[in-house]
Amino acid sequence: MTLDAFNAGFTEEPGYLDYGRVGPLSTAAAEETLAFTQVLQRARHGSLDAINEQDARLRDAVAALTRVPADQVVAQPNTTQGLMHAMFGLTGTVLLSADEFPSLPIAAVRAQEALHAVQPLWLETDHGKVTPGGIREQLEQNVAAVAVSLVDSRTGYLCDLEGIRQVIGDRLLIVDAIQGFGVVDAPWEVADVVVSGGQKWCRAGWGTGFMTLSARALERLTPVFSGFSATEEAEPWGHVPPPAPDARAYRVTNPDPIAEARFAAALEEIAATGVETINAAVAENVSAAIELADEFAIPVASSRDERERAGIVILEPPADQVTVLSASLHNHGVTASTRLGTVRLSVHSATSTETLEMLRAAFVSYGSAATY
Repeated sequence: MTLDAFNAGFTEEPGYLDYGRVGPLSTAAAEETLAFTQVLQRARHGSLDAINEQDARLRDAVAALTRVPADQVVAQPNTTQGLMHAMFGLTGTVLLSADEFPSLPIAAVRAQEALHAVQPLWLETDHGKVTPGGIREQLEQNVAAVAVSLVDSRTGYLCDLEGIRQVIGDRLLIVDAIQGFGVVDAPWEVADVVVSGGQKWCRAGWGTGFMTLSARALERLTPVFSGFSATEEAEPWGHVPPPAPDARAYRVTNPDPIAEARFAAALEEIAATGVETINAAVAENVSAAIELADEFAIPVASSRDERERAGIVILEPPADQVTVLSASLHNHGVTASTRLGTVRLSVHSATSTETLEMLRAAFVSYGSAATY
């Protein structure tokens, strides 16, 4: 699939720069939802077979992008549930930053409070950046795992997974991938647990997600929340068998097959286009957004180094001008996120010239208001 064909599946209105919050459904995901909803609605004889095939389809689609075997992939309804599986399954100390998106530190603390088997060790970061050097300096001998976001949602920083792996040795590496999966061709093979939802950069909507587990993770983690569908028996009546030996152990119940179909369709398009191709287009649009910010002297807090960024640009105007900038964006039809004193723009491969012109107009208004 060409990049143009992939970008043709973006149908949102111009001005949308908020993929870090949610990506509007791709055409493929929307059509797949409608098709399988109608299959379930009509329930023709034999039609449920196609619905039941969607779990294997999704796992194959994830496997193709992560280069992890399909039997080491399990569907999740969201990123947070996958992170909860990982944290509740750990024994020992986990090193992570308290400044990560709340899903990660809250999962670690909840696991500590409930089971007393895992102990969070809070990492001091370089202005929110989790780096191999920072981990090396704070890596205590009793650390069993390191948890990190591939892309930090607050700073837009793209972490160095390979560097982190070299530093931590054979400790478990747990990755919250949601802010980069689909637009960053990361070295997923070096991670032991990769968790992502599909509602952001993959544009597959809420209720979609996955978790991959390496052989080391399957050996060391305990599947605490392991439901009836997580065994090797279809329906274990009258007895309680052990969890399955593979990633199926981390299922709570049967997944939503329509959500799986939606997510699989989105991932299949990404694979057909190529993550590297999509990433190159995203990088070009990130550079365009940064150049516009520079033109209007709006401070950019996120990295300018292409090796340290994905699709997020963080603007940090003076504190008394954040509201002015947010209002200017809103008044010119630009959708973005404002949080913690910064404005977050998140572009994608299909971010159009029209959208960038709308951003420019918003910056012009902001500049006039700020000067006044």
